Amino acid sequence: MKWHKNLLKIIQDRQEKRLAVMVDTSTNETKVELIANVVKFFKELTPETILIQADFKIRTVNPITEETEIKYHTHGKASYTLALEWAEEEKIETVFYITDLTGFLPEEMQVPYEVYWLVPTEFVPKAPFGKVMKIV
Repeated sequence: MKWHKNLLKIIQDRQEKRLAVMVDTSTNETKVELIANVVKFFKELTPETILIQADFKIRTVNPITEETEIKYHTHGKASYTLALEWAEEEKIETVFYITDLTGFLPEEMQVPYEVYWLVPTEFVPKAPFGKVMKIV
């Protein structure tokens, strides 16, 4: 549970910033309950955080509420490009992307904001940029 404390500190240090949580919904073969708990964690700490559900396209962009439900797909195709571009357009200052880091991202892509890759698996691939945190 070390990740709880680390994530809490990161979120608290960014209370005055625009935050977004992105969830890779490209597969339902993931730790659905863990991801729901992480999203709930954000809702309780920073209720104004926006939740983006995306796979190869953005599926939803909404504030996190009690009724928030994450809809997973079974195709396994993920691309982070559109969601990260959305964050830049919306002037998001910190993105927390919950994913296994196996999706597509152009090699040359750079972002002007902080990215934390929250990985709900034992194996943690190298991220193209940003910081990686295992959340198992």
